Amino acid sequence: MRLHRLDLTAFGPFGGAQSVDFDELSAAGLFLLHGPTGAGKTSVLDAVCYALYGSVPGARQSAQGLTLRSDHAAPGTRTEVTLELTVAGRRLEVTRQPPWERPKKRGTGTTVEKAQSGLREYDAVTGAWKDLSRSHQEIGEEITQLLGMSREQFCQVVLLPQGDFARFLRADAEARGRLLGRLFDTQRFADVEKRLAERRRTAEARVREGDAALLADAHRMQQAAGDAMELPELAPGEPGLAEAVLTAAAVARSTAREQLTVAEYGRLAAESAQAAAERALADVRELARLQGRFAQARERARQLQERAAAHQQAQARMERARKAEAVAPALELRDAADAEHRRAAAAEARARALLPERFADAGPAGLAAAARRAAEELGGLESARRGERRLADLLAERADLDRQERADEDVRAESEGWLADWQATRMALQARVESAQEAATRAEQLAVQREPAQRRLRAARLRDQLARDTDEAQKKVLVSGERALRARTHWLDLKEQRLNGIAAELAATLTDGRPCAVCGATEHPAPARRDAGHVDREAEEQALEEYRRAEEDQARDERDLGVVREALAAATAEAGDTPTDRLAAEADELERSYAQARRDASALHPAREELRQAEQEHERRTAAQREAAVRAASRVGHRERLERERTALEEGLARARGTAESVAARAAQLERLAAQLTDAADAARAAEDSADRLKAADGRLDEAAFRAGFDTPQDAADALLDDAAHRELQRRLDAWQSEEAAVRAVLTEPDTVAAAQRPPADLATAEQAAAEAAERLRRAASAQDAAARRCAELDRLSARAADGVRRLAPLREEYDRVARLAGLTAGTSADNERRMRLESYVLAARLEQVAAAATVRLQRMSSGRYTLVHSDDRSGRGRSGLGLHVVDAWTGRERDTSTLSGGETFFASLALALGLADVVTDEAGGVRLDTLFIDEGFGSLDDQTLDEVLDVLDSLRERDRSVGIVSHVADLRRRIHAQLEVVKGRAGSVVRQRAGA
Repeated sequence: MRLHRLDLTAFGPFGGAQSVDFDELSAAGLFLLHGPTGAGKTSVLDAVCYALYGSVPGARQSAQGLTLRSDHAAPGTRTEVTLELTVAGRRLEVTRQPPWERPKKRGTGTTVEKAQSGLREYDAVTGAWKDLSRSHQEIGEEITQLLGMSREQFCQVVLLPQGDFARFLRADAEARGRLLGRLFDTQRFADVEKRLAERRRTAEARVREGDAALLADAHRMQQAAGDAMELPELAPGEPGLAEAVLTAAAVARSTAREQLTVAEYGRLAAESAQAAAERALADVRELARLQGRFAQARERARQLQERAAAHQQAQARMERARKAEAVAPALELRDAADAEHRRAAAAEARARALLPERFADAGPAGLAAAARRAAEELGGLESARRGERRLADLLAERADLDRQERADEDVRAESEGWLADWQATRMALQARVESAQEAATRAEQLAVQREPAQRRLRAARLRDQLARDTDEAQKKVLVSGERALRARTHWLDLKEQRLNGIAAELAATLTDGRPCAVCGATEHPAPARRDAGHVDREAEEQALEEYRRAEEDQARDERDLGVVREALAAATAEAGDTPTDRLAAEADELERSYAQARRDASALHPAREELRQAEQEHERRTAAQREAAVRAASRVGHRERLERERTALEEGLARARGTAESVAARAAQLERLAAQLTDAADAARAAEDSADRLKAADGRLDEAAFRAGFDTPQDAADALLDDAAHRELQRRLDAWQSEEAAVRAVLTEPDTVAAAQRPPADLATAEQAAAEAAERLRRAASAQDAAARRCAELDRLSARAADGVRRLAPLREEYDRVARLAGLTAGTSADNERRMRLESYVLAARLEQVAAAATVRLQRMSSGRYTLVHSDDRSGRGRSGLGLHVVDAWTGRERDTSTLSGGETFFASLALALGLADVVTDEAGGVRLDTLFIDEGFGSLDDQTLDEVLDVLDSLRERDRSVGIVSHVADLRRRIHAQLEVVKGRAGSVVRQRAGA
């Protein structure tokens, strides 16, 4: 893969359009990407990743969508990234446009426009570009397939993060495993481990669940057996549990069957004794019943004899009532006629009481004639009654006109008073609106000035802090430099002393008969001896280690000083030389002015609303005043017409009402008198008719009483019985006859008479004997039922336990098999000697490939001194597989990579990153990577090591590669001529490109 050109528009810190020509930069093999902190060096790399994969690297993945857009871009400029590259022999152009918020084409406000993507390919035959796709998904799949790498792998092997590999060298096995797992996609092996562990837990849970169910059945069998069954002292999952439970169940079933046989024999004997006792109790109960029946009959006969006289009186009363029933119709007819006559007489009296005194002696005919005369007079008043109603309507209409006139007068007066002050009110409201509008404009102008002022103030405070930090960092650099110089001098002194006494050190290893390592002689007549101040190898190495640590401290302090100085320069460029307190005062004054303008501007909407409401009120009152004047003019003619009609009606009504208050009152008098006369005439005729009917009813009653044998009609009425009394008397007579017949029948029964002659029955003794026999039978039956239930429950639970054991057998076999596999892949099994997890085993092979590829470059960077080797020794928690050691050719010793110094760690991590890039590339299908980027870390190298590293990077040109170094180390600007500089400013960052010499 080779990059040709990158175009940016409104992306990240770049407010305008920027272009990077990678072909020109790559011509020299090495090129430098530099610029101050925060300028946007990383944003150039983000743009490359975003063009290919539609997202940015690592922790910056959250910077998607609208947040990728530059804050410096113009509102109408769309964010866009275009990358031209060659991959797999095809020249492609990828264009990405994230979603962005643009101004609406119509009206005000903004709208969000969707993201867009495009992929084109250059046709060398026609010399033109042809479109391939505009689908986000299709473009992503095409790029991933051509590169053969995911976004994470691309960021790791093309955008080499130097700091990640420095941590990788010092990390433990687990941290290395996480990084290698992401690069080589070994998640499937981790998934196998997880799946086997889950299957082991599931199988174990199922076995434990089966054993728990088996133990639960065993406890139920123990309860059913009456605690005579002994349970095994085993927990769920332990071997031998099933056999122990089945054995105990067999013993319990045998014991329960023996107990059932004994209970059956006992029940048979109890049943025989209980039957005999029941028969004896039945005989005694029958004798007692017959004796009691005879005694009750004798007592009932005595009571009947005492009530004989009352029974004869009741028979005579019933006979007299039957005779009176023949007179009852005549009595009822006479009572009805009498009641009707009394009602008619009372109605006549009430009707005559309402009439004037002149009609007191008038008969029915006279009353009817007077009623007809009153009705005729009432008919002549109908026309006058209509006139009187019309007069009332005229008066009401006249009163309504008066009310309307008063209301219109009030409206006119109120409107005239309000409209008189209108001009002054309108001018005051307009002045408030204009004042608030001016405050809103002033607030908008101040709002634009607030953020720059705050930025300058923050930058000034940061500038002051960084100035203090720079002084502290300079002091630390001086101290660490002096310490490193003393440590170097001490180490060189010790090294010189050791070389001076090396003969004594070699002599200490001589043995008679063995050749000397220097001269080869087997005889050693005068070996050198150590003097008092001899320096051995351990002391020299300790001094060297102290020197290296001091050198690392010095390099770290210098890096910190460079970072602080760069941050101070950026803060000074932002804040300028203005004192911080002056900037703070200016910012505070600006904030106070802005707050006051906001408060004044907040009255704009209420003032406008009040002015709008006042204008509406002006229009409403003007219209009301005009309408009231129109209504007043129309009421003048209407009032005159009403007055003429009223005068004519009052003259006619005065003649019609006579002495009454009104025509209606006179008509009401006539209506009431006609109705009273008519009612009195009808009541008088009804009273005469009812008197005739009462006289006829009295005659028929006297005749009926004489024929029934009564002296007077009253005697017949007294002999009558109502329905309730008749039924009660008949019931008493019938009950007497029934009781007499029943008593006679009982006293003549042979069995009852014979039982009465025997001794009294002893019922209590017989019942007690029967109850005792029944209790013995109940206990025997209960014992048999309990034994039978115990046997049935034990048989059922035993069968269920046996069935559970059969079902559990294959589950237990599966658990044993899965547990062995899970322990083997997880590294916890005894069969796994090195306790390596499956994923670690696969990653160890990959790490071995990476170490071999990295060693090729590391040996050149270190002048053949260092070699990276993979180690499978056990580390944390006794596991092994992902160890990484370095072999020092100067000492011949192998040690952990975490012991490397700062400079050594840098070129070791760089070699590891390049080696990992080669291995991942091969893993991805051998896609050629012609453009690489290396991020930072060069500031920790001395001049000689830096030259060696640059030589190694420059050697990548042998494979036709170009390498971009991302760094702000000043020395690199002199060594590398092809440069891409990112310059930041208030309007956004820009890029400046310079080709190699």
